Amino acid sequence: MASSLFRFIASAARNMIVANTFGTFALLVLFALSGFVLARDKIRGWWIWGYWISPLMYGQNALMVNEFLGHQWSRVPPGSNESIGLQVLKSRSFFHESYWYWLGVGALVIFVVLLNVFFTLALTFLKPFEKNRAVISEKPESNDQANGVGGSIQLTDHENSSSHVNRSEIQDDIQRSASSSKSFSLSDSTLRTNGKKKKGMVLPFEPHSLTFEDIYYSVDMPQGMKEQGITEDDRLVLLKGISGAFRPGVLTALMGVSGAGKTTLMDVLAGRKTGGYIEGNITVSGFPKKQETFARVSGYCEQNDIHSPHVTVYESLLYSAWLRLSNDIDAETRKMFIEEVMELVELDSLRHALVGLPGVNGLSTEQRKRLTIAVELVANPSIIFMDEPTSGLDARAAAIVMRTVRNTVDTGRTVVCTIHQPSIDIFEAFDELFLMKRGGQEIYVGPLGHHSKYLIRYFEGIQGVSKIKDGYNPATWMLEVTASAQELSLGVDFADIYKNSDLYRRNKALIEDLSKPAPGAKELYFPTQYSQSFLTQCTACLWKQHWSYWRNPPYTAVRFLFTTVIALMFGTLFWDLGSKTKKIQDLSNAMGSMYAAVLFIGIQNSSSVQPVVSVERTVFYRERAAGMYSAMPYAIAQVLVEIPYIFVQASVYGIIVYSMIGFEWTAAKFFWYLFFMLFTLLYFTYYGMMAVAVTPNHHIAAIVSSAFYGLWNVFSGFIIPRPSIPVWWRWYYWICPVSWTLYGLFVSQFGDINELLEDGNNETVKQYLRNNYDYRHDYLGLVAAVIMSFAVLFGTIFAVAIKMFNFQRR
Repeated sequence: MASSLFRFIASAARNMIVANTFGTFALLVLFALSGFVLARDKIRGWWIWGYWISPLMYGQNALMVNEFLGHQWSRVPPGSNESIGLQVLKSRSFFHESYWYWLGVGALVIFVVLLNVFFTLALTFLKPFEKNRAVISEKPESNDQANGVGGSIQLTDHENSSSHVNRSEIQDDIQRSASSSKSFSLSDSTLRTNGKKKKGMVLPFEPHSLTFEDIYYSVDMPQGMKEQGITEDDRLVLLKGISGAFRPGVLTALMGVSGAGKTTLMDVLAGRKTGGYIEGNITVSGFPKKQETFARVSGYCEQNDIHSPHVTVYESLLYSAWLRLSNDIDAETRKMFIEEVMELVELDSLRHALVGLPGVNGLSTEQRKRLTIAVELVANPSIIFMDEPTSGLDARAAAIVMRTVRNTVDTGRTVVCTIHQPSIDIFEAFDELFLMKRGGQEIYVGPLGHHSKYLIRYFEGIQGVSKIKDGYNPATWMLEVTASAQELSLGVDFADIYKNSDLYRRNKALIEDLSKPAPGAKELYFPTQYSQSFLTQCTACLWKQHWSYWRNPPYTAVRFLFTTVIALMFGTLFWDLGSKTKKIQDLSNAMGSMYAAVLFIGIQNSSSVQPVVSVERTVFYRERAAGMYSAMPYAIAQVLVEIPYIFVQASVYGIIVYSMIGFEWTAAKFFWYLFFMLFTLLYFTYYGMMAVAVTPNHHIAAIVSSAFYGLWNVFSGFIIPRPSIPVWWRWYYWICPVSWTLYGLFVSQFGDINELLEDGNNETVKQYLRNNYDYRHDYLGLVAAVIMSFAVLFGTIFAVAIKMFNFQRR
């Protein structure tokens, strides 16, 4: 029945956070009206209908009748004409007729059928929520060169672009070598760029070249390969002696078939690898690369375009510039630079659009690609890596993105892109090609030339390689003729051919030249690892988290709505029961309202925060790798941003429930109630965040959390009071947060009442709590300290886990 219910809720809600919230609400309604928390004869007339439609009520009554009408409960105590089992059933207003067993089973079957029918109808007739795309201003995006459907967007003029290698310096003659391959005879000046910038910007930057020589990258041999008998080495080598150089003002395409190691090489050069073994030399403008400083002068545009979904395009850029530009740049200059970058990547018309989630709402894929580039550009980097900037785009969108990339190169920056099977126009936008084959070896590193003529001449000069057909895409042809099957067919190794060519020798000379610092050059140095101080990092992270929460109504608004509805429901369900302390049943009912609220609102907070934190953690991985901030400012901001929302939530719930249930109106008791609700909701929320931080994703976090929710419920002290818990399990009672919350709530409201209970064996309320629950009013201050410590503990573990654990594997 439960799985059928939650399937129906998921299909009707059509949003994870909404489904989680209303799933918790449905569970609470069924639980509160089942006859356990509040006995049937105490349920008000306006809620009795909920009792009759609660599947839990039917299942619970069937179980109770099956158990307590059994033989072991049939003994009739002295002075009574009813069995012990019958007395137990009547004391809690459960039905005691034997037919309720079959009635309960039949009702549960009917509920299963009905809920599955509703589930099917919801899937059939409810459409997905409309995807809210970016709201674009009336000013159209610049696209003067587009010529309608089927048209092209001019990316660059190879013959006139000053950022290209001077083609006149390339010797057109091709010399056939003894190895039956053709090689270029390139002058040293050919392999350098003139470094001329086409576009100046308000913030200057220092151009840097990047050279790498004999790069090897390996990982531990996967277990699956070991099981297949591949045991000749303990490591699997993914890059084998790769060498090359990337220079300012030159747009380099990093290409190869799947498995060639394109992204692996770029991750190694960018310092993004989280595991494996790296060997070789990498220099930045002739000085050895140090990742801490390199992160300050480089940018990395990831393929997945990861951004916080609930901030605008302009805010994303402002946030990146705030944290990554030097702290000696004033706010006005920073904003001017952001405006220049937005113009460069053509994002002006989207400045106020929310970023959204990929494939769900917000920006389109192409717009997100340009935002990714802009977020890196506002850091004013000298070197930019781009991982497949055109993947998943149609021809027109890809051309718009490549125009942005071309504009970036024309500022004089060093830009390297991995790219997979580009169109002819896209391929022509690149200046140079770094081609790799499967197994992690380079087979061509050099200029493309107009209409890729230098690339074509090189491979057509290899004996046996088929000529390119007129009008055929050079990129596609290149990948086809260098495939592993072609190598086997021709009996050649393209990596060996390249390493025996003049082109390779010229590239080695270039690498050697660029690996030496220029006269008067100084090694990259920054006095601190991050551009901004710890306090500024905290401020910026909190600023972004504030907008992320404020603009996330499925989380914040639904949470407040859920809390308000639950408060009104409990207020009407337990109407004026807080002032009734004459009988044990009255106390149980009042305490039941606290128990149900703590457990269900707390669990709702914990479960609903997990998808939010999971999304932001993915963004955190990118931002930390970019050197924007350390882990602690992010964690502190994530913890602090919850406090005002939980304060409002606890206040709304506390005021409504306290007044409707009718607890004693004294300032001390009222504020104790608010205090315990506030810190209980805090530690539940922080627990949900902590569960995400120590697990790979929020799905696993939800499973792990659910196990502990069950334990917290059992050891809360309400279902089984602490004195009744077996001795060998009592240790868990003391480490169960919910048990301390209920201790504080019960004692603060009833622990000082000295009135006699009518059915309490001449006990006062205070004595009843002491004898049956071991609750003491004198320990109220200690209980409050423990409750606060749980919130601090879970928040601290979240921060430490965010800093120590990285579930992103590269």
